[in-house]
Amino acid sequence: MKMNNLRWWVIVLIALATVINYIDRQTLSVLWPFMGKEIYPDKTDAELKEVYGIISIVFLFSYAFGQALFGKIFDWVGTRIGFVLSIGIWSLATILHAFAQGILTFSIFRAILGVSEAGNWPGAAKANAEWFPTKERALAQGIFNSGAAIGGIISIPLIGYLALFFSWKVIFVLVGATGLLWLIPWLIVVKAPPGAHPWISDEERQYILTGQRNEATDADGNKQDSYAPTTGQLLSHKQSWGVIIATAAIDPIWWLFIVWIPTYLVEVYQMDVKGLVIYGWVPYVGAMFGAWFGGLLAQNRLKAGWSVNKTRKLVIYIGCMIMLPALVMLSDPGGEVAAVLIMATILFGFQTAIGNVQTLPSDLFGGKTVGTLSGFAGMAAKLAAGALIYAVPSLTADGNYTVVFIIGASLALLAMASIAFLCPKIEPVNPK
Repeated sequence: MKMNNLRWWVIVLIALATVINYIDRQTLSVLWPFMGKEIYPDKTDAELKEVYGIISIVFLFSYAFGQALFGKIFDWVGTRIGFVLSIGIWSLATILHAFAQGILTFSIFRAILGVSEAGNWPGAAKANAEWFPTKERALAQGIFNSGAAIGGIISIPLIGYLALFFSWKVIFVLVGATGLLWLIPWLIVVKAPPGAHPWISDEERQYILTGQRNEATDADGNKQDSYAPTTGQLLSHKQSWGVIIATAAIDPIWWLFIVWIPTYLVEVYQMDVKGLVIYGWVPYVGAMFGAWFGGLLAQNRLKAGWSVNKTRKLVIYIGCMIMLPALVMLSDPGGEVAAVLIMATILFGFQTAIGNVQTLPSDLFGGKTVGTLSGFAGMAAKLAAGALIYAVPSLTADGNYTVVFIIGASLALLAMASIAFLCPKIEPVNPK
């Protein structure tokens, strides 16, 4: 049996896994303003905010460790088994949330969830490098990243709706079981990499493999074999640090909104569950369109003959420049409708940029290095995000989020600077 356009089926399945990933992680974010009072009836709103902040920090730090760990795991066992381990464990961890009784057990289950959910990103970067030629990678990454946005769009109204009929414990079981069901089509469709897959057509196999060669040249301009350095060699290149710093700078902007949107809307605009269902999903619509826009713009420019260097930098800079004024505007939005629309603009800019940032490891290196560099970059990003999330309760103790949004704008500037100075030319890296 042969399947046409098998590579697109693979990336759609990964995007669907990302939707599930975000529903799983957002379940606690949506339910906490209400379930927290059930678990800790004697705590004030400020104390509940601190408890949620601690649990979120545990998740993010575990996520940071998981990015580096699963970057290696995907390089060792491949994308097929890597995703089975990642989504299988995180689905079981989500179900375990139903049995949590306080900050300790929530933290333990969030830690397991964080480590395992982290595998989705280095796994997607590696699958993208395996299944797509260079000119299609940004679009494929955009489709994958749109899964995060779609998960955000779906999760808030879905969890809010389920909360009308089920207890929070039942909701965790239901969303966790969804990930286990995803394993069935994944194991059926993704039998092997494109070079050995029995269902892929000869034409598509040749198109993928000939279009993804990561070729470096020596000083005389002669082609060399794809450069796949050791970990030590990888970290000796400034381009690797450009990717790591850019990811660590830009990613906390996303996590700021992922973690705190429901709490922000409840605290600043006194929203109830119904209000969250009406407004909470809007920012993720901007993220979804940004993921598609960034991918399509990059593909369009590459097909028009632009270099990878010029294309990646243009799209990354456009995304950051969209975020900058919007983050400043969010300091005084004027009302809940304006606030969620400005958030949508920020997440549009973020997703425009991040898809191209995430393709940089495969633009610069080859072989098993891609998952490793993606994992290191993701680990740095989650540590930076954790530091920002940890600071939010103290920075917003008076209900004013201005300082947090200004920090976000500064991070967007740092992301652009790291690409400009540490990745002067985005092309396959030569051995030293």
